[in-house]
Amino acid sequence: MFLSKPTFWLALSLTICLNFLLSAFHVAFGQANPDCNCAELAKATFPNTTITTAECIPAGTFTLPGSTQSFSDLPAFCRVASTLKPTSDSNIRIEVWLPQSGWNGRFLGTGNGGGAGGIAYGALVNGLKKGFAVANTDMGTSPGANEIVGHPEKWADFGYRATHEMTVTGKLITEAHYKQRIKHAYFTGCSTGGQQASMESQRYPDDYDGILAGAPANNRTHLHTMFVWNLWVTNDAAGSAFLPKEKIALITNAVVKACAGKDGGAPGDHFLTDPSACHFDPKTLPKCPAGTDDGTCLTAPQLAALKKLYQGPVNPRTGERIYTPIPLGSENSSAGVEMQQNPDASPKSLFYQYKWAFGNEFDYKTFDFDKDQDKLDAQLGQILNANNTDLSPLKRRGGKILMYAGMADPLVPYQDAVSYYDRVVAAQGSLEKTQDFFRFFLVPGMAHCGGGPGLNDCGDMLSALIKWEEEGTAPQQLMGTAFVDANPKNAVRFKRPLFPYPELPVYQGGDVNSPESFKGVAFPDRKVVAPAARYLK
Repeated sequence: MFLSKPTFWLALSLTICLNFLLSAFHVAFGQANPDCNCAELAKATFPNTTITTAECIPAGTFTLPGSTQSFSDLPAFCRVASTLKPTSDSNIRIEVWLPQSGWNGRFLGTGNGGGAGGIAYGALVNGLKKGFAVANTDMGTSPGANEIVGHPEKWADFGYRATHEMTVTGKLITEAHYKQRIKHAYFTGCSTGGQQASMESQRYPDDYDGILAGAPANNRTHLHTMFVWNLWVTNDAAGSAFLPKEKIALITNAVVKACAGKDGGAPGDHFLTDPSACHFDPKTLPKCPAGTDDGTCLTAPQLAALKKLYQGPVNPRTGERIYTPIPLGSENSSAGVEMQQNPDASPKSLFYQYKWAFGNEFDYKTFDFDKDQDKLDAQLGQILNANNTDLSPLKRRGGKILMYAGMADPLVPYQDAVSYYDRVVAAQGSLEKTQDFFRFFLVPGMAHCGGGPGLNDCGDMLSALIKWEEEGTAPQQLMGTAFVDANPKNAVRFKRPLFPYPELPVYQGGDVNSPESFKGVAFPDRKVVAPAARYLK
């Protein structure tokens, strides 16, 4: 049958229009590629898992359903959302994003922050753009960590179980989608994500081939006691111990003036290279005459509070140290003293575990740093703290760990990471045996997971970890970068090399902005303030 020429062109036009409409339909409903088989995962079954979403997302901008949050320049991917119930009271949400093309054969688990309570979509975006099959979890605390009082199974989900369950299920989803085995599995996270990384290395050494742990909040029940302590010492009954923002800046400026450039750093540094080498005496700060305060001095109650901030939490009965204090030079950093002394901010975001242990009516003012700390540790220590130094199972199977910590981080002080690493070295028998599989980088001037007055990042550590695990090339040096206004979108201020602990970049002379002006020097006598043994469990 032959069509007349007008009829032929009409039919062709209708076909083109139909194809255009079908394409628009596919884009609108996440099916830009008709060959995408993501929907098949909705029919798959996995242990303790309910698939809630399995959709193809076209390349370009993706806006989360029911949200204004959107992400641009994404490759096409398969988005899978699931709910996991390893116990009857668990409700662990996870998402797995799978590149539609160009998968690098690797699975990437990613960490969360704070009390979690939601998916960290930024981590999914970063992993997806690098070609990983990438997963994240809300850690089972949705809608928020403050809302799960009376739910001990959810506490365990947050502490360790959710990350492991995400990993197991995420791997199954990935292999079901691609119909091939995962070549390598990695985990990356900072802060709470660092705690997740630590838990994985200690409890589930078979989950990942390489683990990247930043600012690890692994000594959780004692880290948060520092927050209670800092709020307590700066909020006396008269309110006179509270430190205004300008006085916090005054303190940090005095610390930097006293020690910067004398601790291995360069002349003109506005941050400390080695806070443990700084022996700053708060008594040198200007003191307000009795009954006066012009904002440029410290009152007697403020000076007393500052001394206690630098002391850190201790058991009032035994004198034993519960946790390390904030580092010198970090007072004015983001999430530092200004936030931690604020009774309208700190408890809402940092006191959830006290509500779990003591109920919704927990009052930091009545916390007993002896008996209540023991009760907290007895109830939550085993599920929240990742202090086990025996990493032999991970080492035996060839796994690798990179850990890093900013030395101007007031939220998760670097000293606790140093203390943990030193204990791992002791357990392994030597630094050399430890560095065979576990390396630690200190980042001068970096605040919590980034930012800060000095270096703002430590380079592409994930790539360094992959190269170490897959090619056997251990990282001997990384390159830290400081950006204008500590913003990676801005111009570079300077770069500085970073070296595996116990080395720090020490200025040798020449251009202070040149990496070549520094070399790694170990400080074998470095002493950091560490918790007592009873508070390392």
